[in-house]
Amino acid sequence: MRRLKISASIIVVLLVTACKQKETAATVHTETVKENIINTIINDEDNFYHIDFENYPTNDKTLPIGVFDSGTGGLTVLKAIVNYDQNNNKSLDNGGDGQLDFNNEAFIYLGDQANMPYGNYSEVEKVDLLKEHIIKDAQFLLGNKYYSDELDKDANTDKKPVKALVIACNTATAYGKNYIEEFLKKADANIKVIGVIDAGVRGTLEGIGKNEDAIVGVLATAGTVSSKGYRNTILKLKDEMGYTGNIQVFSQGGVGIAEAVDEDLDYFNKNLETPREDYKGPGLEGNLKIDKTLFDIYNFDFESNKMLCDTKNTDDCSIMQINDAENYVRYHLVTLLEKIRKSGIANKLKSLILGCTHYPYMTEEINDILQELYNYRSKNGDYLYRPFMVEEIRLIDPAVDTAKELYAHLKEESLFNPEGSMKESEFYISVANQDNKANVIDQTGRFPYDFKYGRNAGEIQEYVKVVPFSRDNISDDILARFQKQIPHVYQLMQNFNETNTKAKELRKESKI
Repeated sequence: MRRLKISASIIVVLLVTACKQKETAATVHTETVKENIINTIINDEDNFYHIDFENYPTNDKTLPIGVFDSGTGGLTVLKAIVNYDQNNNKSLDNGGDGQLDFNNEAFIYLGDQANMPYGNYSEVEKVDLLKEHIIKDAQFLLGNKYYSDELDKDANTDKKPVKALVIACNTATAYGKNYIEEFLKKADANIKVIGVIDAGVRGTLEGIGKNEDAIVGVLATAGTVSSKGYRNTILKLKDEMGYTGNIQVFSQGGVGIAEAVDEDLDYFNKNLETPREDYKGPGLEGNLKIDKTLFDIYNFDFESNKMLCDTKNTDDCSIMQINDAENYVRYHLVTLLEKIRKSGIANKLKSLILGCTHYPYMTEEINDILQELYNYRSKNGDYLYRPFMVEEIRLIDPAVDTAKELYAHLKEESLFNPEGSMKESEFYISVANQDNKANVIDQTGRFPYDFKYGRNAGEIQEYVKVVPFSRDNISDDILARFQKQIPHVYQLMQNFNETNTKAKELRKESKI
C-alpha cells in the first residue's frame, strides 16, 4: 500500500491560502452589506431610507449642521462647538470677540441611544452591523424624516437636511468616517465629514515638545481601542508633524463608563442591591478581572449599592459587580497605570485622551483619581505610580479641536449662515421601534443585549424610530447632569421642546 507524502511547505501553503480565502470572503461580505444600505439610500425610491441626492441643497448656507453620537455623550462635543469663541465674527480672523463663533448656526443632534453602546460591536464581531447603524445615523441627518414620539405610526417629513456632518463619537469615527465619506462620494454629495479622532490627536501633540519623550494614554471604548484608531493616528501624525521624541501609546478600553453615564441597564442599575445575571462589566472572573490584590488601590465606593456583592462582607465576595460610573473609572485608570508600571518603560504618562465623548462628563472624577494614584504609597512607603506619571496629567477632550476644524471648514467653503440662530437647534434620540414585529423589546422598552448584538447587517429595516428629546426618553438624573455640566446645550434642548413645531406633539409633562 503506497503512502501519500505531503511536505510541510505544502501544508503551510494550503493553510495560508485557506486563511486568505476566508479573509477575502469576510471582506466581500462586509463590502456587500455596506453596499446594501448605501444602494438602498441612494437608489431605492420606495424605501424609507431613500434620499434624493440629485436635488440635495449642498451649498445652502442656511442649512443646519448635523452632529451624531451613539448616545448623549456627543453633547459634550456640541457643548464645545456652541461655546466656541476663538475668532472675530466680522473679519473671521483669529482672536475671540466675545461673540460665539457659531451663533448664527443651527444644529441637529442625534443620539442613537437604542443601539448603544457602539464600543461593543467589534467585541462580538458585528462591525458590519455597527457600520450599518453609522450609515443610518448619517442618513437621518441628511434626510427629512422623524417621528413625533415612539407611538407615532407615520414619519414626519419636514426636517431640514444638513450642510456638514460632525461624528461626535470616537467609535463611529474609527469605524465609520471613511464609510460615510465613500457613501457621500457615491451619492455625488459634497458634504464635509468631521470626526473626533484626528482633532483629538492634534490637540494631544500640541502639548508635547517636538523632541520630548512621553507616554500618551488613551481611555476609550473597547471598540475604539480595538480599532487602533488613536494609536495609529498618533504614530502617523507625530511623524508627519516632525516629532522626534519617543512617544509611546498605552490604551485602556473603558467598558462600562459610557454605559453607566447613559444608564445602560446591562452595566448600571441604581435600583439593584445584589448582583444580577445579565451584568456585562468587570468582575472577579473573566477577561475584565477585578484584582482583589488591588482593592486598596481601586478604592471603590461601596456606599449606596455602587458596588454589588453576593455577601454582606465585601472581603468574602465571590461575585462582585461595579454599579457606578466613578467606580468604573477607578477600575480602568488603575488597570491602565498597572499596564504602564509593569511594562518596564522609563517614560512618564503626560497626556490622557478622553477617547469617548461620554468621558468629559467624568472629568472631575478622572482628575481626582489620577491625583490619588500619583500620591499612592505601597506598604513599604514607596510611591507606586509616580515614576510613571507626571503630577498634572493633561486630559485631552477632542471636542474643542473638533469645533476648530468645523469652523475652518465653514470659513474655507463660505458656508456660514448670515442670518440664522443657534436657538433653532433640534435634538433627537432613537428608541426601539415597537411597530417592527421582528424586534425583541424588553419591559423597559429597550433592546435586550442578545438581540441588540445578535442582529445581522444587510437586513434593511426600521429597528428604531428617531424622536425628539423629551423626559419620556431621557431620565431626570441625566437631565440634571446636563443642566449642571452642559447648561448652554440644555437651554437649547428646552427651547427645542418649548418652541419648535417638531416637538409640538409632546405632552406638557414630557417637555424638558
